[in-house]
Amino acid sequence: MKQTTGVLLFATGSSAFYAGNINYFSPSLHHPSLGISIPKVAARTYESSPWKPEQLKFTHGVASGDPYDDSVILWTRAAPTMDNDHSNTTVSGTTGLFSHETEEFVKLSKSTVCVDWKIATDEKLEKVADEGRVWTSSDIDFTVKVEAKRLYPFTTYYYQFNICDSDKSSPVGRTKTLPARGKKVPSDIKLAVYSCSNYPQGFFNVFGNTVRKDSVDFIVFLGDYIYEYKNGQYGWGDALGRIPQPDRLTFTLYDYRRRIATYRTDLDLVANHMKFPWIQVWDDHEVADNTWRDGSSFLQNTEDSFIRDGGVSTDSRKANAVRAYFEWMPIRQVDMDDNLRIWRDFKFGDLFDLIMLDTRQYDRSITDIYTNVEYIKAISNDTSRSLMGPRQEAWFYRTLKQSSKRGTKWRLIGNQVVFSQLIVSDDVDLPFNYDAWDGYVANRNRTFATLYENNITNNIMLAGDSHASWVSDLVWLDGPTDQNEYDPITGRGSIGVEFAGSAVTSPSPLGQNITMKETEASTKLLTSVNKELQWTDLYYRGYYELSIGYEGVNARFYGSPDIRTRNGFEVSLANFTVRDGENRLQRYGEEMVASVDGKVEFGSLQRGRTVTTNSTYDTEGRRWFVFGGK
Repeated sequence: MKQTTGVLLFATGSSAFYAGNINYFSPSLHHPSLGISIPKVAARTYESSPWKPEQLKFTHGVASGDPYDDSVILWTRAAPTMDNDHSNTTVSGTTGLFSHETEEFVKLSKSTVCVDWKIATDEKLEKVADEGRVWTSSDIDFTVKVEAKRLYPFTTYYYQFNICDSDKSSPVGRTKTLPARGKKVPSDIKLAVYSCSNYPQGFFNVFGNTVRKDSVDFIVFLGDYIYEYKNGQYGWGDALGRIPQPDRLTFTLYDYRRRIATYRTDLDLVANHMKFPWIQVWDDHEVADNTWRDGSSFLQNTEDSFIRDGGVSTDSRKANAVRAYFEWMPIRQVDMDDNLRIWRDFKFGDLFDLIMLDTRQYDRSITDIYTNVEYIKAISNDTSRSLMGPRQEAWFYRTLKQSSKRGTKWRLIGNQVVFSQLIVSDDVDLPFNYDAWDGYVANRNRTFATLYENNITNNIMLAGDSHASWVSDLVWLDGPTDQNEYDPITGRGSIGVEFAGSAVTSPSPLGQNITMKETEASTKLLTSVNKELQWTDLYYRGYYELSIGYEGVNARFYGSPDIRTRNGFEVSLANFTVRDGENRLQRYGEEMVASVDGKVEFGSLQRGRTVTTNSTYDTEGRRWFVFGGK
């Protein structure tokens, strides 16, 4: 009896150290019983000593994310092994939720890891703003996620983790808070926007380029942080030494933990996380290809699918993926009465609001799963169809209206898939992708109606997913007559702009081995049949940077000429400007060309010139040179 009492007292006293680690509550901060049972973890480890410092490593660097004007999330992993915890226990049956107490599931660790952390305004970490001590364990894959509080707005901070009572420390990370809500911002804010990083396809050079240039304040990642395939299904990593682990299609909790951990060994990704705070959402491949509310392209909630895919249900697979994602990403628990919610918004002073949507996992109506294209085509304009479900839609429209009423200058909308209509021929019934907003026309129309009817201007839509670059005026092409008078020459009639970026490494929609020459005809066709599409490029892997000020938003698109080797090369592809109040891409010259200087490096530009020089900047050597050729 005395032993039991001691355990309970220990568990109660140690709860604060566990509770300080947000990942024990993931993904349900408001309902701890749905996460890890901290008293059980404390009781299990009562008689065991913590891991010794010499047994531990900070295996995957550090990261920060989801900054507010007074706080930010900090992340690391302190573990005795590079491998991940093998528990596959999720929300199922009568087994304790995420329990590690059953030998059938895992050889549990009875030792904890004690980690101290601090954040300061100087690199030497002497001017400490906040600090704390937390514990981690195998239950959450030895990850650590804390919220640093009591911070000043729009301030650069440095942070570090340390194994308790030792000199074993993590690398020093750098992060930054948002400007104060509703207040003037003293300088333009710069963002880098990425999506679609596929490990076996190539090196994540573009992450490192931004680090070496030190050119932005914050990172926006629009999804497909990982891909679920085994090696060879969507890229062979053998020649590059980049075989995704585990080398199989991901289904279990261990699978998703291990896959994220493998991606996080890319040195440029590690460096980017260490240098900049991330604001991110998932797309489909964090779970599976072409996901929707009740399934994906190769796994449905049917008996046949359940049997064929080894006894894994859609919901179990999604629970595994979401669990691993929240453990490994520097992301907040938003409204965890709803344990799948990732949609949220960030307020950058009175300069702009960043609205991050989930158009994939949350409550999406059935999508194109390759076997039902004609069906999706037939219902694409059905009123009931939604990319995000009624609850998120209502929040989205309400957030747009509130942002405008507050007088916030710009609204940036981060979503996964291309918003603008994209057709691939003169036949308007042939969209580029039914898995994007073109397959959910009524949802897009409701969004346009909210913008036009409430006179919400200065809107910038951000997108990824397509593995290509697209720049469009934001136009309600099939809207009411008085809102449908779009002039592609001047941009009159537009309600904003869409910037959609290419992939970090995932292949072109035209194929992995497509040449520059072979993409030219396709890009010219696309700009000729889509009057609101001002520029597109289907060749380069890359990203774009935004500079946001009160007078305008500038966008710079960059391409990576070689992802098969690790390098710092990038090509400046195209530059665009949106002026305050104009709601369209700025035009230049007599031809009214949308790009700065009336030309682009590559791709097809409405009424402009494509001048391919292959002029390349080496962000490592800080030199210009001509890379390869056509």
